[in-house]
Amino acid sequence: MKKILHIISSPRGGASLSIQLGNAIIDKIKAEYPGSTVKEHNLVTKQFPHLEESHITSFFTPAESRTLANIAAVKHSDEAIQEILDADIIVIGAPLYNFSIHSSLKAWIDHIVRAGVTFKYDETGAHGLINEKKIYIALSSGGIYSEGPWKPFDFVEPYLKHILGFIGLTDITIFRVEGTNIPGVKDTALEKGIESIVLN
Repeated sequence: MKKILHIISSPRGGASLSIQLGNAIIDKIKAEYPGSTVKEHNLVTKQFPHLEESHITSFFTPAESRTLANIAAVKHSDEAIQEILDADIIVIGAPLYNFSIHSSLKAWIDHIVRAGVTFKYDETGAHGLINEKKIYIALSSGGIYSEGPWKPFDFVEPYLKHILGFIGLTDITIFRVEGTNIPGVKDTALEKGIESIVLN
């Protein structure tokens, strides 16, 4: 039995291909690990605030010295980090918008990447503090970015691998539904994406 956290960042609801691909990944996980539970966090309907001075100040204020305002400012961050710590497997839906991730996903990342909490610096550099989590990313795109001339313009995969790896989440597998705006490709794009799902 596994505890699965599903992070959704698409505003398209049921029409979203990243959500459909993410659900297919979860179905495969549940088939392999019967009794697994799923906690869904939709970043579009329950948005994280973009970082302001109050958040950053509160992050660097020792817990014992925080005011009520500081505590309120770190609430979203603390809850998001706890969700990650509680999960065994994290499925992140990441549609490619303008070559990068949706702003809701960036806001979530800004709240989970915290010095002294999810990573630390020492004399040898930076070290992630979250380990032993499996990450699956459901990446959707209108074009084909996994290969060919548009591959250099995909800033979703390299960014997510780097920033998640920075906090210790290095066991990452990416599945794609791509070419969804290309005639002759779009009709079977989701089917191909689902067929590509092999858990590891």
